[in-house]
Amino acid sequence: MLRTAVAAVAGIAMWAAFPPHTWWFCAVIGTGLLFGVLSIGRPRARTGAWLGFVFGLGFFVPLLPWIGVYVGPLPWLALAVVLAVYQALFGVIAVITMRLGCPPLWFTVSWVFVEALRSGFPFGGFPWGRAAFSQVDGPLLPLASAFGAPGVSAGVALFGSGVVWLLAVLYRAYRTSGQPGGPGVRVAFLAVVVALLAPMSAIALTPSTLEKTVSSSSTKVAAIQGNVPRLGLEFNAQRRAVLDNHVRTTYALAAAVDAGTAERPDIVFWPENASDISPLTNADAAAVITAASIAVGAPILVGTLVRNADGRPTNTVLVWDGQRGPIDRYDKHIVQPFGEYLPWRPFFRMFSSYADMAGNFAPGTGSSAVMVPTRSGNVDVGIATCWEVAFDRAARDAVDDGAQILFVPTNNATFGRSTMTYQQLAMSQVRAVEHGRAVVVAATSGVSAIVEPDGTMTSQSGVFTSAVLANRLPLHEGRTLATRLGDWPQTVAVVVALVGLLVAIRRRTRFTDGPRVPPAATQPATVRPSGETKELDGIGE
Repeated sequence: MLRTAVAAVAGIAMWAAFPPHTWWFCAVIGTGLLFGVLSIGRPRARTGAWLGFVFGLGFFVPLLPWIGVYVGPLPWLALAVVLAVYQALFGVIAVITMRLGCPPLWFTVSWVFVEALRSGFPFGGFPWGRAAFSQVDGPLLPLASAFGAPGVSAGVALFGSGVVWLLAVLYRAYRTSGQPGGPGVRVAFLAVVVALLAPMSAIALTPSTLEKTVSSSSTKVAAIQGNVPRLGLEFNAQRRAVLDNHVRTTYALAAAVDAGTAERPDIVFWPENASDISPLTNADAAAVITAASIAVGAPILVGTLVRNADGRPTNTVLVWDGQRGPIDRYDKHIVQPFGEYLPWRPFFRMFSSYADMAGNFAPGTGSSAVMVPTRSGNVDVGIATCWEVAFDRAARDAVDDGAQILFVPTNNATFGRSTMTYQQLAMSQVRAVEHGRAVVVAATSGVSAIVEPDGTMTSQSGVFTSAVLANRLPLHEGRTLATRLGDWPQTVAVVVALVGLLVAIRRRTRFTDGPRVPPAATQPATVRPSGETKELDGIGE
């Protein structure tokens, strides 16, 4: 009961590290407490599964209520339970592998392994709630520039587990010798090194990360948040009103430029679903977007829906130039299950009347970066639309395709005034540091933001209000170590975890499940000259 209670507290502590709280240290406390209940007393695998499951419920249930804002609690709680099952798997793997020695190492690679697993399976995975996304205000964030989001997650797990291991080793050393400097002091010193390795590495990487806020070239950007007429799942029924809101807000920016109270932008960013009336097929929409681009004197990146030849729509960003119309295009590569498409539609229709509201979107192909002509030259903008920013490969592919800055168009109107938008914004901050790129976040209803390459936000909008965010951002072409390494750090951690699991299972099988010798046969007797017999001590199974 005590272990169960501590596991639940650990999960709640992990939740408290995520926006809107952003108490980054709570993630370290949460992983430390979980390590403690999984390591003290060498619990069995089924105990590890239970404790991991309880941790998962304590974490995911309060993290994800925004999923049920308009569709009821069933999808929210069902998803939380499924994600808690992944943490149960983590508990099993951790308690088995931690028997190999140096428990924080095995705790850490097991954590990264399970995060990678749930970020890819099933239906493309659900990366929400990765430990890395809790660290935007913490000292571990610079690790993202070297080892990506998996490196930050590993830093959290290693820091938390290392500190608890240190305390346990010191306690055992004291119990053994009566003083902290007893026989266990060498192991305690190793525990100190392990516990402090992650934060020391992050601090060492900080200067090179901060330098990325400076560049020899820059561009002036403006993010437009036009707002939506009403909340809920039916906001798209007012497609023209949403488009008009963004046109109107852009005209307000143009008026400020003409009045000399604002600097003319080089690029204007509109959010996802800013014009769900496709300007490629609707002359009216094309005309008002063209007029807005001419008025503000800059090309507009327009979030829209485009219907393909097969009848399926794509979630698209068009580069719209006032003089030439559409000149480049990005179609969202990673479409969202249960939103933009519904897997196993007949099955899930039985559980919710909202199932048929899911779309049938086609994933896009091609480059993840678009070319935007500006007055001072072309700018390559990488795009990760809404859901995509949660996936490591989206921003990395954009940078590999030449992106000098990143753009995250998003639409959070279907989630009301929930914490979802802030949790997603934290992902954009991690991506900025990970790839050394400034990030523009444009949302239909909030929160929009402009993020520097070091992860700091220079401006941020409110929710359900119109807003214009403007700033001059550095352009970068170099690649961070994380960009160059790609998936390798995560792959190495996964391989190490699997090998460790196999070795631990093999050892346990050899020593506990092998053939046993009857006790009588293991106690050989010696015959003394007098004929008496005596069993040899110390020889047994």
